[in-house]
Amino acid sequence: MVAGEASGDLLAGLLIQGLRHRWPHLKSHGIGGPAMVAEGFDALWASHELAVRGYVEVLRHYRRIVSIRNSLKRKLLEHPPQVFIGVDAPDFNLDLECTLKAHGIATIHMVCPSIWAWRPERIEKIRRSVDHMLCIFPFEVELLAREGVDATYVGHPLASVIPLNPDQSHARRLLGLLDDAPTVALLPGSRSSEVEHMAPRLLEAAVLMQKRCPNLQVVLPAVPHLKKKIEALCFGVQVKGLKILEGASHQALAACDVTLIASGTATLEAALFKRPMVIGYHMNWISWQIMRRQRLQPWVGLPNILCHDQLVPELLQDECTPENLAKEALAWLSAPSRVEALKKRFSSLHHELIRNTPGESVHAIETVLQNA
Repeated sequence: MVAGEASGDLLAGLLIQGLRHRWPHLKSHGIGGPAMVAEGFDALWASHELAVRGYVEVLRHYRRIVSIRNSLKRKLLEHPPQVFIGVDAPDFNLDLECTLKAHGIATIHMVCPSIWAWRPERIEKIRRSVDHMLCIFPFEVELLAREGVDATYVGHPLASVIPLNPDQSHARRLLGLLDDAPTVALLPGSRSSEVEHMAPRLLEAAVLMQKRCPNLQVVLPAVPHLKKKIEALCFGVQVKGLKILEGASHQALAACDVTLIASGTATLEAALFKRPMVIGYHMNWISWQIMRRQRLQPWVGLPNILCHDQLVPELLQDECTPENLAKEALAWLSAPSRVEALKKRFSSLHHELIRNTPGESVHAIETVLQNA
């Protein structure tokens, strides 16, 4: 198995739980993070080593990433597994899966690359590389079937884990927050380059928000291996009472009234927690120029894409300023009827994404093994 960042590690950890229930003596190894390791996974490399986003950012780490992929490829060809499961991280996994499939190893990919949002030409690589796709969104199965790719809709694993009605008061008690004060959660991303670009903007936005709302509580859940980097970026930024958490993003989302959040998987998690959000993203200028030309959708945030509507603000690149972020977040805090309408839309989305994910996934994997 290979999971390339914190969100993939979380999904893969839940999948391993289901696999171990079906095959108690399961042995799994590859690239993973703490959630996978907690389920008995043997991590030959840590998932955060692959957590790079953007063309220029990838180039800076290219030699190291290719070296890891080639080393893992050699290991798997010398000692073939019964099945390889790539979890997200398509730029890394599809190349690896293509080689393994050509050598007769069954390949399964979990989380369909968002070919419906950008870079649709990737379907050719998917067809060559993947025996079976585990889809977390319902419309993807039909799309892949038209292209000759076998797929199963398994639902989004987190939709079955995150409660339909999160307990905000309980989350605040766990984090030592006041129950009657407004709270914002800052989620700057899980990749080092994202944190460098986003954390300063989110922190400055929190400063501006506290000027308008002096009793505002601020929490920032940090991916464990990036906590020191975030603490360094916080130096000199006067956010009163800032709580930097190690992990605990779900507690932070449950506790908050609004979140300032980097575009990515975490935005869907925020939607499942029924929280209003302001999605922001800023990256290297060259990477931005390339990526914006490859978009197929008018939105980048998963909540907006899945609901086919501009439900939450998106502030990208030059628009992603502390002033704009603070303005949009404060607008949520002063519009309770707008928040209630958003929660209803997100509740409907939550129900759509609930499936017996581990059971669905394990059944699909079992089918692939029987036909391999």
